[in-house]
Amino acid sequence: MSLDLIKNEVIELLVNLIKTPSFSGEENLTAEIIISFLSKHKINVNRKNNNIWCKNKYYNENKKTILLNSHHDTVKPGKSWAYDPFGATIEGDKLTGLGSNDAGASAISLLATFLYFENNKDLPFNLIYSITAEEENSGPNNVGEIIDELGKIDLAIVGEPTKMDMAIAERGLVVLDCVVKGKTGHAARNEGENAIYNALPVIKWFQTFTFEKASDMLGPVKMTITQINAGKQHNVVPDECNLVVDVRVNELYTNQEVADIIKSNLNCEVNPRSFRLNSSYISINHPIVNKGKEIGLSTYGSPTLSDQCMMPFESIKIGPGDSARSHTPDEYIFLSEIKNGIDVYINLLQDLVL
Repeated sequence: MSLDLIKNEVIELLVNLIKTPSFSGEENLTAEIIISFLSKHKINVNRKNNNIWCKNKYYNENKKTILLNSHHDTVKPGKSWAYDPFGATIEGDKLTGLGSNDAGASAISLLATFLYFENNKDLPFNLIYSITAEEENSGPNNVGEIIDELGKIDLAIVGEPTKMDMAIAERGLVVLDCVVKGKTGHAARNEGENAIYNALPVIKWFQTFTFEKASDMLGPVKMTITQINAGKQHNVVPDECNLVVDVRVNELYTNQEVADIIKSNLNCEVNPRSFRLNSSYISINHPIVNKGKEIGLSTYGSPTLSDQCMMPFESIKIGPGDSARSHTPDEYIFLSEIKNGIDVYINLLQDLVL
């Protein structure tokens, strides 16, 4: 099958995916569409919940393996869309619809790349294509659910809208629930111990503390208080003030290390929700990074999470589209971006030596 035909087929697939709602945890219908597409191309498909993966025809356990991964779930559309989020409206080169940019374009471009190499007997590595679920909500049935099913992975290319720049580092995330204690009393009298006032030095600490190790690619660990809640009625001094803190971790710390440092500095409860959303980093001298530079790609450190955070192996993040369009009204992708993205993915893998 010619590359031009592959490109046309996967763009048609993207249109069908956009027309089919696939909110995180509700991707069953798009999973069926993807399975049907792969089956039509006589590719053996594996499925666990709404995670789908397949191996190239001449998969050989003695070769190294590259995973091509993206996701088929979306966020829910806001009310300010001028277009039908599920309309998949094409106007010239522009395709507008929910999930077109994040991450439908990457998903179908990686699929086209997989199809291009799938029947190559002399490919020096294996390819596994996976299109997975629950990326947007970091759900329990996301790509992490199938990592053990895939076998040994030596490198992953994760498809997200990066304008085809290579993200060679990505921040991790720890969400903290902090509880500052006080003592109730009547607001009209000098009674109690106000938990809100007790929280002020905690808030100031999060605002001003600097972690010792800053990354060349990602900068310092970043902490942001995003929610505060205290008090139940106007005349009662609150005995508890709850803070939610968004902590973006660079690759120089583990999530556990960051949480431990925070706990050691604060006189309040600090409860991490999870340590599973890890930072990632790949050497600037890795063959895939060198190959990317050879073909003119730029490198950067990404502040946003992707499926990389679930991968215990080396990975890069790269894909057509622009992260600034993600989760915005009238999300769109240019068809020329998809076609160029496919060409770049193919060039990145062509003659790659791991």
